[in-house]
Amino acid sequence: MKLDNAHNVDTKTSIKTLKKQDGFTLIEVLIAVTIFAVGLLAIAAMQTSAIRMNSTGNRLTELSTCGIDKLERLMGLPYTDPQLGAGTQTDPVTPDGYTVSWTVVPNIPTTNTSTITLTVTGKGKTLQITSVRAQSL
Repeated sequence: MKLDNAHNVDTKTSIKTLKKQDGFTLIEVLIAVTIFAVGLLAIAAMQTSAIRMNSTGNRLTELSTCGIDKLERLMGLPYTDPQLGAGTQTDPVTPDGYTVSWTVVPNIPTTNTSTITLTVTGKGKTLQITSVRAQSL
């Protein structure tokens, strides 16, 4: 039987090679830890930014919900209701801490219509919604 010399392993050479590469140096570990720390700091900054943007989005959603709710109530009133009279009116502060005011301008854009501009203010944000109300015939 013929032996294939290609599969023979020189044990002296492989042991010497292993002894030269048996672990990481302190410098390599410090560099790896530094890169890992920079990555974690970037993720922490991203989380902080995401939390701040979610808070802003929540406030804008509350503003628009409060404003649209009031606008729907105004649109449901009869055309001659005192709350839809010409001029500016203000609701007291809502339980959420928002101030709602609206301005009614009659006969704009045409006769028998009123333009209602509703403004909701609170928590450092302001939202303005404009709608047109027509008189029923």
